[in-house]
Amino acid sequence: MTPYIPESLPVKSINQGKLVRLVGEANRALAGYDGLLQALPNPGLMLSPLTNQEAVLSSKIEGTQATIEEVLEYEAGGEQDEPIRQDIQEIQNYRTALVLGAEYISTTENRQISLWLLKALHESLMTSVRGQDRTPGEFRVEQNWIGRLGSTMEEASFIPPSPLQLNDHLRTWQDYLVTDEEDPLVQVAIMHAQFELLHPFNDGNGRIGRLLIPLFLYGKQVIQTPSFYLSAYLESNRDDYYAGLQGISRKGEWTEWVSFFLTAIVGQAKTNTARLRQIIELYDWSKTEVQRVSRSQHSAAIVDALFSRPVFRANDLSDATGMERSSIYPVIRKLEKEGIIEVLAKGQGRRSTRYIFAELLNTVEGRKIV
Repeated sequence: MTPYIPESLPVKSINQGKLVRLVGEANRALAGYDGLLQALPNPGLMLSPLTNQEAVLSSKIEGTQATIEEVLEYEAGGEQDEPIRQDIQEIQNYRTALVLGAEYISTTENRQISLWLLKALHESLMTSVRGQDRTPGEFRVEQNWIGRLGSTMEEASFIPPSPLQLNDHLRTWQDYLVTDEEDPLVQVAIMHAQFELLHPFNDGNGRIGRLLIPLFLYGKQVIQTPSFYLSAYLESNRDDYYAGLQGISRKGEWTEWVSFFLTAIVGQAKTNTARLRQIIELYDWSKTEVQRVSRSQHSAAIVDALFSRPVFRANDLSDATGMERSSIYPVIRKLEKEGIIEVLAKGQGRRSTRYIFAELLNTVEGRKIV
């Protein structure tokens, strides 16, 4: 097998006629989700659970095992075994890279993804985690390949482009992003696939490629906040996802790939819209219930704290709300008695009791409809 030679951009072989219906459906579904985002009273707070889920699921595609609950418990002072701690660091890095990318797009004049941003995102993603010795923040200068663990290049299932041509391919890819020749949703499908096929880093390409999806749509102003995440769909349809990329590299099946990607946008937009409505309903319900149960002037701040940090210690809640430590414990007991929060792990030694607002995590993960 020889290194893959990428097709020139824009891709001329795509059968646009076969995609017309899907393009329209995907745009309508995404517009519905974006309209809901724009109506949110506090987008950062409401979207925080979905951002955490995206970081967990995108990392899971690459083999991590940590759950969103384990990440949040660890951040609330919980202990985890070393393999899970390593997973959590990767997930935290992904979340940090999302924020970095959003800030870059929003403050850059042309609102476009650049090769400089790719390197910055990669360096952020690979800091202090497995793969940190594989040149974080630098494009590869050696030939890599994809295959079973321990396989040789001769046994590879895919060999990305030669490093000798990589920078030229990346500049062509970057130039393509600033064009407006196609519908942005077709363009984001091509952008993502071409990046994955270029495989420009020694590690972390899958996660960077998925990070770029909301950033690209945000830069094109298709969405007003970079919070449309596809990893849940791609993780659930992992075999089709990889088969679609392989179809491009082996048979040039770009039309089939774009069709898969647009279908993913439709499905995920509908899921995200329903999930976000549930989060909003839970938020409204929580405001009423926490006020009723606590009778506290800080009830609104308590609810915001629960949504921002659904696994917490008493001190965390005190810091987030400005309430005195002596006042926070009676409130916690009332909330626990009413079943609004639960004890996740009782305190032991120097470790404080950790509580969980389980209803939010159940809602985000689709385990319960509120």
